[in-house]
Amino acid sequence: MTTPPVARKIPRRIEQLGRVREDEYAWMKDDNWQAVLRDPSLLREDIAAHLRAENAYTAAVLSGTTDLQEKLVAEMKGRMQEVESYPAVPHGPWYYYSRYDRGAQYPVYARHAADAPEREQVLLDVNARATRHEYFAVAAATHSPDHRLFAYAEDTQGSEIYRVRINDITTGAAVGAPIENCSGAFVFAPDSRHLFWIWRDDHGRPARVYRREIGSDADTLVYEEKDAGFFVGVAATRSGQWIIITSGNHDTSESWLIPAATPDAPPACVEPRHEGVMYDLHHWGTDFVVLTNADGAIDFTLKLAPQDAPARANWRELVPHEPGRYITACCTFADWLVWRERHEANCRIVMQTRQGERHVLGSGEAAYDLSLSGGYEYDTTELRYIYQSPTTPRQWFAYDMQTRARRLLKQQDVPSGHNPADYRCWRLMARAPDGQEVPVTVLGRHDTPRDGSAPLLLYGYGSYGHAIEPDFSTRTLSLVDRGWFHAVAHVRGGSEKGWGWFLGGRGRNKVNSFTDFIACAEHLIGQGFGAKGKIVADGRSAGGMVMGAIANMRPDLFAGIVAVVPFVDELNTMSDASLPLTPPEWPEWGNPLEDPAAYDLIESYAAYEQVRPRDYPAILAMGGLTDPRVTYWEPAKWVARLRENTLSSRPVMLRTNMEAGHRGATGRFDSLKDAALIHAFAIWAIETA
Repeated sequence: MTTPPVARKIPRRIEQLGRVREDEYAWMKDDNWQAVLRDPSLLREDIAAHLRAENAYTAAVLSGTTDLQEKLVAEMKGRMQEVESYPAVPHGPWYYYSRYDRGAQYPVYARHAADAPEREQVLLDVNARATRHEYFAVAAATHSPDHRLFAYAEDTQGSEIYRVRINDITTGAAVGAPIENCSGAFVFAPDSRHLFWIWRDDHGRPARVYRREIGSDADTLVYEEKDAGFFVGVAATRSGQWIIITSGNHDTSESWLIPAATPDAPPACVEPRHEGVMYDLHHWGTDFVVLTNADGAIDFTLKLAPQDAPARANWRELVPHEPGRYITACCTFADWLVWRERHEANCRIVMQTRQGERHVLGSGEAAYDLSLSGGYEYDTTELRYIYQSPTTPRQWFAYDMQTRARRLLKQQDVPSGHNPADYRCWRLMARAPDGQEVPVTVLGRHDTPRDGSAPLLLYGYGSYGHAIEPDFSTRTLSLVDRGWFHAVAHVRGGSEKGWGWFLGGRGRNKVNSFTDFIACAEHLIGQGFGAKGKIVADGRSAGGMVMGAIANMRPDLFAGIVAVVPFVDELNTMSDASLPLTPPEWPEWGNPLEDPAAYDLIESYAAYEQVRPRDYPAILAMGGLTDPRVTYWEPAKWVARLRENTLSSRPVMLRTNMEAGHRGATGRFDSLKDAALIHAFAIWAIETA
């Protein structure tokens, strides 16, 4: 099928805040969409037929890349260990870990006794659970503190509606009935007799915390969030002394405490929510360490609060605020406080004793990532962390904070071979229209010419304060080894340069994310890393918003644009309060249902609303039928409107995964097919431009 589908047009007039818009493709949203999330077979047939036709058209246009896609999958698979295991993490008399068997799509969760590493005990074989389902994902899997039970949350549609199962480790038998309609988040109480879990409402929002007495099927409501814009979470402190319930959106939070000794006690609020104030608690001895932006600490600070009176009035300074030094995470041990901080798009790990003595882990590479890898034990001096960079495969370390001795636990092996010396990573700064310096991370081979002749893939995200870390990717190497440069534009809306960098790309400042991306493309061209019309742009989810905007603003820069589960129907989505993420995201984008200025701003950049007759580049949009975050109709509507308006001969394509949601295929090998399709499209787009 080389003739593109022509979507029928059914004009729908929408009046809102004295403004009028028309949406001729609104029919693509199934009125029964919530049921479709649970059972994709319920999708209205005319919509299903249209999506199948789009899939057939995309396959036909890219049919010449079929062999290339298979070759790319083989290359990517060749860089993966068929048999893989990850460092075992100690917890009392046991070590817990996950591993992959040869040819397995999914992991096996297992443990061994500290004194008998040769005797493995399997806790969960995800492969066995997944065999009966087209889609299968595990959101969380963990053991109880007393090591008797193992619980996991499974999703069989891609809709992120999870079922939690609890098993007896010794017998393998189920303990009680499964917990239904969970968000995927749960935690064992430190007494191992109760499990706290998060319930999703009919709109897909995490809205309640329940407590289940393990062995019974009775669930007791512990906390209910009445504000549709706030999502709830639950965790146990590393010390084992407290259970913490959290509620928040993207700029305001609130925490509630339950003593672990009395898990059936009602939760007590630490500090009532104040708009714009976020705080996160970490128990430390007789205090809580509070990670917060209170009192104007834009890039966050650490404070101490007594556990018996943890309200904000009693917070005292522990680590002062330094603008430009963004504290991203915190972790407590019996005698140590550890935090991760970011400056100019790179991170370091800082450790401090109770006496205030401090030392730092960092790196001299131009771009790299240091991340805390967690652990179960509180009274220990051992810290686990991971180091990687665009040229350096992942390395897992155990670090003794007292002696400062470092032990390499595992290094990512690339079976087909990888020599970091063959590659180079650059950290550039592109000047945005308002003068801000935007970080850009570039990976290429040493022998790739920097004269504009090499093709370039430029990735961007820029939302929610989520930073795109300079990680190692075996998949990226398939392009780089073909003479491409791969770049990441760390645009505003992320937090690569601190929380202020995020604030500079949200709400009324959102356009900065788009102009930053364009500035990065132009800077790379000026530095010889690409050429106008020889760039493929790539963005996913909220990064798809950037893709939609730059397609409208500067289509001439790009040979192709990839938009995966793209947020491109911003005005309609933010005007539909029934959708799972709409109320929680009004602080991020604005509320076009109540605020005329927010309506006008969103309309001014919304990808779908701003499609006009233009010479658009080749576009590949990818969606998931059961995606609760970016619903399938967003890319479908966008593609239909683009195809109607494009003045170029370049194809506009849509590929919808009819058996998956926001994260696409879940198997470690099946997911390679999506990556190969994107790479093949990029190569095809450059070769046919």
